[in-house]
Amino acid sequence: MWDDSFPSFLIGLREGLEAGLVVSVLVATLVRAGARSRLAQVWTGVLAAIALSMSFGAVLTFTAASLSTPAQEAFGGALSIVAVAFVTAMVFWMRRSARGLASEIREKVTEALTMGAGVLILTSFLAVGREGLETALFLWTTARAADESAGPLAGAGVGLALAALLCWGLYRRVLRIDLTRFFTVTGAVLVVIAAGVLGYGLRDLQEGGVLPGGAAFAFDLSGSVDAGSWYSTLLQGVLNLTPAMTWLQVAGYVGYLAVVMPLFVRGVRGVPGTRRTGPALSPADSRPDPTAGRAARRHRLLLPLAVVAVPAVLAALVVALAHPKPAAGQTVAVSETDCGQGFTAPKPGRQDFRMHNTGNQTSEVYLIDPASNAVYGEVEGLAPGTTRDLVATVAGGTYAWRCVPADGGAVTSQAVRVTGAAGAHAVLPVSERDLTAPLTAYKAYVNRGLSTLVAQTRRLGDDIRAGHLDTARADWLTAHRTYASLGAAYGTFEDFDQKINGRPDGLPGGVHDPGFTGFHRIEYGLWHGQSAAELKGPAQQLADNAAGLRKAFPHQDFDPADLPLRAHEILENTLQFELTGDTDQGSGTGLATADANLAGTRELLTVLRPLLTPRAPRLLPTVDADLTRLQRLLDSEHHGGRWTPVDRLDPEVKARIDGATGQLLEDLSPVPDLLEIRKSA
Repeated sequence: MWDDSFPSFLIGLREGLEAGLVVSVLVATLVRAGARSRLAQVWTGVLAAIALSMSFGAVLTFTAASLSTPAQEAFGGALSIVAVAFVTAMVFWMRRSARGLASEIREKVTEALTMGAGVLILTSFLAVGREGLETALFLWTTARAADESAGPLAGAGVGLALAALLCWGLYRRVLRIDLTRFFTVTGAVLVVIAAGVLGYGLRDLQEGGVLPGGAAFAFDLSGSVDAGSWYSTLLQGVLNLTPAMTWLQVAGYVGYLAVVMPLFVRGVRGVPGTRRTGPALSPADSRPDPTAGRAARRHRLLLPLAVVAVPAVLAALVVALAHPKPAAGQTVAVSETDCGQGFTAPKPGRQDFRMHNTGNQTSEVYLIDPASNAVYGEVEGLAPGTTRDLVATVAGGTYAWRCVPADGGAVTSQAVRVTGAAGAHAVLPVSERDLTAPLTAYKAYVNRGLSTLVAQTRRLGDDIRAGHLDTARADWLTAHRTYASLGAAYGTFEDFDQKINGRPDGLPGGVHDPGFTGFHRIEYGLWHGQSAAELKGPAQQLADNAAGLRKAFPHQDFDPADLPLRAHEILENTLQFELTGDTDQGSGTGLATADANLAGTRELLTVLRPLLTPRAPRLLPTVDADLTRLQRLLDSEHHGGRWTPVDRLDPEVKARIDGATGQLLEDLSPVPDLLEIRKSA
């Protein structure tokens, strides 16, 4: 979060200081002239500018959110380019004007004082409004690049607060700032930041289909660079440098710096080095204003309220009109014999289709691309005689309805063609047949693991019977890690899982309950001083249960639909149990078990990769980087065959491991939906 705040902090500080200087001079000049009664006009203009800037930010946010994904990318990329242009112009203007800024402002204020209230309001409005609009635009593009708004907003808030404090100090003659040097240093930094924003904007335009070369990468270091490390996060947040960049991004980044930075530096060298300070502003004594009448006070209140309310109302109208509501939809009749009656080519945009089942069977209904079977929207379990809405975004392409009754074959409607640019999001369906090969491969992996487990549990029992408890502790961990690496099969192990890896939670006798068996029962005994004689029975029971599972597993049912779910659930259990120490019965090996769970997740993703790659080509590189990051963190706590117990982890390391696991879980969360079995396939 905080790495994304620095660019916004710098913009907030610079823009806030520029606008604040104008307001400070306005206020000081009015006070010196004995015209305190006109201060309300200044603050009215300031409030109007702030309201306009916030409304502009709201319009950017909500109108972009209502666009399709490619349109959002194109919109964001275009505004990033505009933001770079604004920032570049601002940097050069401030470099040129900083030395004479105070005198220039005083001249404008003096002219405004000789004219009416409207001119004074307009002067303060324009001074703050210009900076506010630029700040809102840059903040929007920065937040979009960071994929979160908390950091950029926090940075801008701190920058604006510091700018206000500096301007107050100048007004009170507390501070004297060399404006030339300040704007030169911050300008050079902003040129580098703007180069990153330009690169990000070009990437957005590529992803939106506006510019070519989206798959032509100049480099891709995602496999070797830890995307979650502090240095990588800092570079991405501040400079928008990412582990993978296209040739166009690199060309834009380097080209911008090669052109703009020399021009900026050359201009700085041409500026005389005379030290200039901020405007010497101080309040002067003045006579109190005469008491205004009640009507005048009411008028002074109404004007600020109006200038704040008008931009907000206009912004709300723009958002409401720009936000596409589902078009008044078609009623589409479906049945087991006919599908898609009443379906005609819709207009592009969000559509609300009213699906009415006129048949006698419950049906699944899908809006598909008949060429690829990709699904744009679906209604599950549409009962006879019922009507349900299906909302989908329609763009250029071919569409048809596919109805799958509970008993009977699929029926597909005639296809219709929608003109316009492509861009509607669709998911390639997965059938049970598609999951056959991954399931077969995974079952073979589990069978091999169970064979290994049987041998390891027997060795563990032999250690205990021979009284070699130190050797038994090492062999216990080896066998337990083997079992943990088979995590995706937990749902098919049935009662064996509780017998082999059950915890004492909820048992009447806790760790002394006769129902507490398996790995954790032996772990408790080995690390709590129990004798070999006390552990012989539990060890033999564990070996017998492992052998029973090995024999039963080939005949157990394994629902193919469960396979994609396990990609997420294995690490959910890891975060909930192993990384909290909840399962630890004394061995302190929670991280070792987490490492085995991670190995099981890798194996699962390996067999699912052929299905995931065409459906989400960007997902797997991100997940692979997450896996590498978490693996490195776990490896760093494994020294000489010993793992750091979870309760002895450094708090910062613990937070990193939890954060890396949480990020991996978040990035894995689309897998179940992407690989959900759909009858439309």
